[in-house]
Amino acid sequence: MNFVDVIFWPLVISFLLVVILMPFIIRYFRRKQLGQVTLEEGPSWHQEKSGTPTMGGTVFILSAILTVLVATLFDLNRHLDMWLLVGVFVLYGLIGFVDDFIKLFMKRNLGLSSKQKFLAQVAISIVFYFVLMFNNFDNQLNFPFIGNIPLSYLYGIFAVFWMVGFSNATNLTDGIDGLLATTGTIAYAAYAYIAYTQEAWGVLTFAVSVIGGLLGFFIFNRKPAKIFMGDVGSLALGAGLAAMSILLNVEWTLLLIGLIFVLETASVMLQVFWFKRTGNRIFKMSPIHHHFEMEGWSEWKIVGVFAAIGLGTALLALALL
Repeated sequence: MNFVDVIFWPLVISFLLVVILMPFIIRYFRRKQLGQVTLEEGPSWHQEKSGTPTMGGTVFILSAILTVLVATLFDLNRHLDMWLLVGVFVLYGLIGFVDDFIKLFMKRNLGLSSKQKFLAQVAISIVFYFVLMFNNFDNQLNFPFIGNIPLSYLYGIFAVFWMVGFSNATNLTDGIDGLLATTGTIAYAAYAYIAYTQEAWGVLTFAVSVIGGLLGFFIFNRKPAKIFMGDVGSLALGAGLAAMSILLNVEWTLLLIGLIFVLETASVMLQVFWFKRTGNRIFKMSPIHHHFEMEGWSEWKIVGVFAAIGLGTALLALALL
C-alpha cells in the first residue's frame, strides 16, 4: 500500500478537520455559557477550570468518521475493519455524549448513572463480538511467548471485559489538561505500527485518523485547556484501543501499551478497597495523577512523565511482538 494513501492523508485530513472545527465549538459553548462544572471533591485548584467548554471529543470522533469515509471512497476493499472500529468508536462516544449532554444541558452534574453507562457499554461490546463471529472470528486469545489459545465462546466474555474495562480506564485518565490526548496518541500510534506490520490497512487507517484528530485536539486541550474532551471522547478512545487489540489478535499488548490507563484504574480500585478496609488512604487522591498534583507536580510535569512512561512501555510491547 502507498504510504501517502494509508498514513499521510488520513493523518492530515483528520488533523485539519479538528483544527478548523474546534474554534467554532469553543465559541458556541462559551456563547451559550455551557461549561464543565468541577466536582467539589476534586483538587481545589481545579475550581478555576469551571466553565471551560467540554465535549471536545465530539469533534475528533467526527473527524475520524469523515476521514474514514474519504478513505473508503478510494479503497472499498478495506472498509470492514474500519467501519467496525468506527461503529465501536461512535457508539461508545454516544454513551459519553448523552452523559455530557445531561450534565451540561440538564444541569445534572453526575450525568448518567454508573449502571446505565455500564449496561450500554456491555451491550455495544456484545454486538461487536457477534459481528466478529458472523465474520468467522476464531475466538483465539493471544498470549506473549505462548501464542494463540482457543477460548471458544468464552472469548466473548473476555471481549466485553476488555472493551468495558479500557473505556473506563481512559475515562479515569482524562483528569488534567492534555493527559489523555498525549497518552492516547502514543497508544494509537503503537497500534498503527502493529497494523502496518500486519498489513491490516483498515485498522491502520482508523488508527491514523484518530491520531490526527488527537494531535489537532491537543492544540486546544494543552494547559491551560480551552476545551475538555468529555466522556464522549474518553470512553470512545478506550473502546477503540481494546477493539484494535482484538482485531489485530495482540490483546495482551494493551496491558503494556495502555499501562498508564491500567495504573490509573488500579489506583482507584486500591484506594477504594483500602479505605473501606482500614479507613486510611494509600494515595492523597485518586486517580493517581491527582496524587502527584497533591505532591506539588505541575500538570505539564505529570503529562510529560506519564507520556514518557507510555512511550517506553509501548516500545517494549512492540519489541516483544
